[in-house]
Amino acid sequence: MLSRLMSGSSRSLEREYSCTVRLLDDSEYTCTIQRDAKGQYLFDLLCHHLNLLEKDYFGIRFVDPDKQRHWLEFTKSVVKQLRSQPPFTMCFRVKFYPADPAALKEEITRYLVFLQIKRDLYHGRLLCKTSDAALLAAYILQAEIGDYDPGKHPEGYSSKFQFFPKHSEKLEKKIAEIHKTELSGQTPATSELNFLRKAQTLETYGVDPHPCKDVSGNAAFLAFTPFGFVVLQGNKRVHFIKWNEVTKLKFEGKTFYLYVSQKEEKKIILTYFAPTPEACKHLWKCGIENQAFYKLEKSSQVRTVSSSNLFFKGSRFRYSGRVAKEVMESSAKIKREPPEIHRAGMVPSRSCPSITHGPRLSSVPRTRRRAVHISIMEGLESLRDSAHSTPVRSSSHGDTFLPHVRSSRADSNERVAVISDEAYSPADSVLPTPVAEHSLELMLLSRQINGATCSIEEEKESEASTPTVAEVEALGGELRALCQGHSRPEEEQVNKFVLSVLRLLLVTMGLLFVLLLLLIILTESDLDIAFFRDIRQTPEFEQFHYQYFCPLRRWFACKIRSVVSLLIDT
Repeated sequence: MLSRLMSGSSRSLEREYSCTVRLLDDSEYTCTIQRDAKGQYLFDLLCHHLNLLEKDYFGIRFVDPDKQRHWLEFTKSVVKQLRSQPPFTMCFRVKFYPADPAALKEEITRYLVFLQIKRDLYHGRLLCKTSDAALLAAYILQAEIGDYDPGKHPEGYSSKFQFFPKHSEKLEKKIAEIHKTELSGQTPATSELNFLRKAQTLETYGVDPHPCKDVSGNAAFLAFTPFGFVVLQGNKRVHFIKWNEVTKLKFEGKTFYLYVSQKEEKKIILTYFAPTPEACKHLWKCGIENQAFYKLEKSSQVRTVSSSNLFFKGSRFRYSGRVAKEVMESSAKIKREPPEIHRAGMVPSRSCPSITHGPRLSSVPRTRRRAVHISIMEGLESLRDSAHSTPVRSSSHGDTFLPHVRSSRADSNERVAVISDEAYSPADSVLPTPVAEHSLELMLLSRQINGATCSIEEEKESEASTPTVAEVEALGGELRALCQGHSRPEEEQVNKFVLSVLRLLLVTMGLLFVLLLLLIILTESDLDIAFFRDIRQTPEFEQFHYQYFCPLRRWFACKIRSVVSLLIDT
């Protein structure tokens, strides 16, 4: 009896898994889930822990064993989605950026969005002019250390904190000047609200870039924003398509298609190539979810979408949450006392060493900071790698995309990449996604500033080491092959059609074979199963059996005897 109890308890423990979720302030929430627990259960636990009601804007991100990022689907099992060994580690992040973050009902929601956009600013996703960058950084200072105090804040105090991948002394002085003279008296909530209002006006607000190649082999970055679909290429935005103009999204292998219907019945098909089929599928699913969230009036209009029109081919996906309009209507009905907000204290950060998590002392030499040397040729030369999309092939899994590393001054012993004072300025590019037009290699993540060891399980917000020459050449060759193959689209379409027809024939023959087996079991076997017995007793089956099946069986038997006798005679 005791042994049975012990074995039962051990089996119960095997069905439980430990999950750690890294929050936006770099704190961690740990819980235990059952083997069959759905993603919704884990997400509800997190939102209860955060006292969050306006939760539809957020999601849980993770990295699979193949280093491909995903958003956790709430209708599916957590364990089956992760496909990795426990304990599981994920990240809580903003999934759908509010179109107007300042209009959010509760302060706790605005604070979490503030933390996300602050991360975007630090990691380089939110690019802006120097004046805008200084104002945003000053809002962060005001929100987290309060009014300027000469006794507490000596000359050059703003240089102790890191707001951007890199900023100059001139920018640091501008930040301190705004903080001293313009923001005095603002509470943390007011500063955060002003920060959100300013960030919302920037072209890069809500951009989550997915690196791809166009049909000519040029680097391009695709992004879904609250306002539409964006294609960024060659230091400029080459396409901006509103959500109501997007008619269809689909993918096949590594190829992503966007169908657009504009004014005067003008139809466009945009084609891009992702690094891997998994990255392309992730891009497609992100597009489906963003389009449903921002475009539809109510969730009842959501439909299951197929990635292909071909028979029995492609993936099927359905967005399972509420849409933006429903979320806003639900938020307006919230009536409760504003929850207490525990703003992040002075805890050293592993991923975002901004002012929230303690100062970066100026006594530490800049050459020893875990930063990145950024080569600038007529502005920022390359777009940062994706925060959520592309698999990181030989590196870590950060929350950001940083410029392509060209550091010739890196300390090889300490793996430190150096950043020069003149190298970076947020004003180097006003446009959301500057990239190198001549570069045919995808930009991979750089080493994280804090130098923490990276792992798939932790998915730390860190940059990866520089890709090797062999990796870059292999990836470039693969994408060039894709582009060459795309030069024969008609031949590919014919081959796909032939394959789909063959697949249909095989499926049809399989169904007929199964029906034949079922018919033989019904007519020839003695299985006394209730289901078979009920069918055999119907008048229709008896008529079919005696008028059609028995004569057909006798005919086949006669033919077989004839063939056998002929063989014996010969």
